[in-house]
Amino acid sequence: WNRNMMKDEAKKKVITYGTFDLFHQGHYNLLKNAKALGDYLIVGVTTEHFDEARGKVNVVDSIMERIDNVRKTGFAEIIIEDHDGQKIEDIQKYGVDIFTVGSDWIGTFDYLNSFCKVVYLDRTPGVSSTILRASKHNIVRLGIVGTGRMAPRFISEAKYVSGITIDCAYNPVKESADRFTDRENIACYTDKYEDMLMNVDAVYIASPNETHYDYTKKAILAGKHVLSEKPISFTRNESEELYKLAKDNSVVLMEAVKAAYCPGFQQLINIAKSGKIGHIVDVEASFTRLADPESRERKDVQYGGAFLEFGPSVLVPVIKLMGEDYEGVSFDSVYDDKGVDIYTKADVRYKNGFATVKTGVGVKTEGQLVVSGTKGYIIAQSPWWLMKQFDVRYEEASKVEHYELRFQGDGLRYEIGDFISKINGTDKKDYKLTAEESVLMSEFIELFMKEKERKKYLKVRD
Repeated sequence: WNRNMMKDEAKKKVITYGTFDLFHQGHYNLLKNAKALGDYLIVGVTTEHFDEARGKVNVVDSIMERIDNVRKTGFAEIIIEDHDGQKIEDIQKYGVDIFTVGSDWIGTFDYLNSFCKVVYLDRTPGVSSTILRASKHNIVRLGIVGTGRMAPRFISEAKYVSGITIDCAYNPVKESADRFTDRENIACYTDKYEDMLMNVDAVYIASPNETHYDYTKKAILAGKHVLSEKPISFTRNESEELYKLAKDNSVVLMEAVKAAYCPGFQQLINIAKSGKIGHIVDVEASFTRLADPESRERKDVQYGGAFLEFGPSVLVPVIKLMGEDYEGVSFDSVYDDKGVDIYTKADVRYKNGFATVKTGVGVKTEGQLVVSGTKGYIIAQSPWWLMKQFDVRYEEASKVEHYELRFQGDGLRYEIGDFISKINGTDKKDYKLTAEESVLMSEFIELFMKEKERKKYLKVRD
């Protein structure tokens, strides 16, 4: 085949690459349109190893199944992609005239213009059905609630997760919705939230904090799976209600605290719990960012601020390592002239230990995670929530165990992958962030908000 393909120099050759996992209509359309660009289409199907190396998560089908589904279209001859730099090699080796890929990768492969013409094909909106065979797993049609800074990051990371298509979004503010549609080429509902829910299987909620509970509840009652940004609610009772509703309606509910789903963080937790550093007596975690003074977290007195923005993130390692049976918690905050907490420290007391967490939107500190034990300690340097390495250290200074960890992108792909796996039943365990742990985080949020109101009342009274 290679000899015949290379012999026919008169034909215009087109090449594309992909995982082609859970083969669906969008894949079929892309290959059909790619073939229409020339006379001869070559398709590089990625190996499992290369998928993992480039950050693709949650691949379900074996490489043989993926090759077979591409072959069944009748559009292409197939090669295997298994290493970086292969695209340039293949373009030169086969005398390729056009490299093409979906428009969600616009700009990524412009460097190939030095070797051939690069064409980005429009994505297929509303992909909802499989083709050629009955799939073991459905393609999850997802809608995004909220079109702020998290939405484009989610869209970018979702490209690395199998079994998901982002069909639409929702924002009741029409101007914001229109800007999102123009930027992302994704339809955005602006009227009834229920209209969007009718056309999706799941939602990712990235709207302002005070709307998470209501949007989540409505989605669950409509039978939709939910991945909600933190905090999922402001009270323990509300979170308990949501998880019970999810169970009663047989849908997946997850709180999007991305650190909890990252491979490196899970490894750190497992090592700490193994007894390697002895009995754990203290956890310190910090997460701060100098937010734009005009941003919601800096301007919203009631629902913005440091602890509502980053509290759930820093509480995850505390709850994971120290447990749920805390004896008390105290909060200390620095407020700006509007009354927004720009820096909050929480001290959590346990029977045989304690923990300290720091959050900031207007104050910056070292963003590290330190776990102290009776035999040694673990330190993950800033930014620990994007954990790529950590050390286990002991009394003897020269004794250091260094761990290099897998981490791709900005980490969202791991929580998205877990979400899709749970929906399709390939991962029924929720040990990475349990419902009980999520509910406890809401309890801490509730206690913080009560303390904030109490201090506000005392200030007014004085």
